[in-house]
Amino acid sequence: MDKKLEQLKEEYKNVPIPKELDEIIMKALPQKKKKKHLYIWPAGAAAAAMLLTVMVNFSPSAAHAMSKVPFMKGIVEVITFNEFKEEKNNTSISVKTPAISGLENKTLEGSLNEKYLEESKKLYEEFTAANKNGHLAIDSDFEVVTDTPHLLSIRRSIETIQASGYVQNRYVTIDKENQSLITLKSLFKDDQYVKVISENIKEQMKQQMKADPNKIYFLTDEDVEPFTQIDPNQQFYISDDHILVISFDEYEVAPGYMGAVEFKIPTEVISDILAGDRYIH
Repeated sequence: MDKKLEQLKEEYKNVPIPKELDEIIMKALPQKKKKKHLYIWPAGAAAAAMLLTVMVNFSPSAAHAMSKVPFMKGIVEVITFNEFKEEKNNTSISVKTPAISGLENKTLEGSLNEKYLEESKKLYEEFTAANKNGHLAIDSDFEVVTDTPHLLSIRRSIETIQASGYVQNRYVTIDKENQSLITLKSLFKDDQYVKVISENIKEQMKQQMKADPNKIYFLTDEDVEPFTQIDPNQQFYISDDHILVISFDEYEVAPGYMGAVEFKIPTEVISDILAGDRYIH
């Protein structure tokens, strides 16, 4: 089983990855101050504890062990590359690693899948490092959140529980017809989108707090890190009804009890700065 896993990993590594694409995907995993970003992978001696339930059919030798989650009308699929669970010394980990299969753009497919593998590897390394002190739980899963004739959006969620819980959501959005990765910046004519979207989000925050006193966002100077504007590579997805949705990790713009929050950006607010109406309209 370990040999098959290593074989598949080697196949991914042999796919040429353009520097520009690599930088775009890495920027989609931003580092935040004062928070550890925990990512995972079972390797070496710890592999014996891994429950490898599903393998990808990127090679004939692994085809028989593949589990498929269809979404692109039988052409492209999101599949579970592997799933593993382990408990030790008051620590636990449960992770599903997604993989994309069936894209004609094998460079993009290989790059994204390698990133998923690296995330899982780092998460497992965090888990093993915590075994000495204990009291850590990591849970990661994924789902297809958008599936239209043009678009595919995949959300990978990572929840880390130590003294308290911390949820991160990571999105990948693909143009299924053009076989290309969609970035937030690519949706707009220029960098104005950062200010325009940020101002709309702040207005939504104020309206929500006014309507519901239980909702709190970090907007004032009294907050340690008040929200001022989105990151140019802020996590996002495009909904089935072609609306841009901006996503924030837990604690990023609100107290922990608010969880990971997201905001739908009205299309009329950004219509003048969109690069086109193929995705958002």
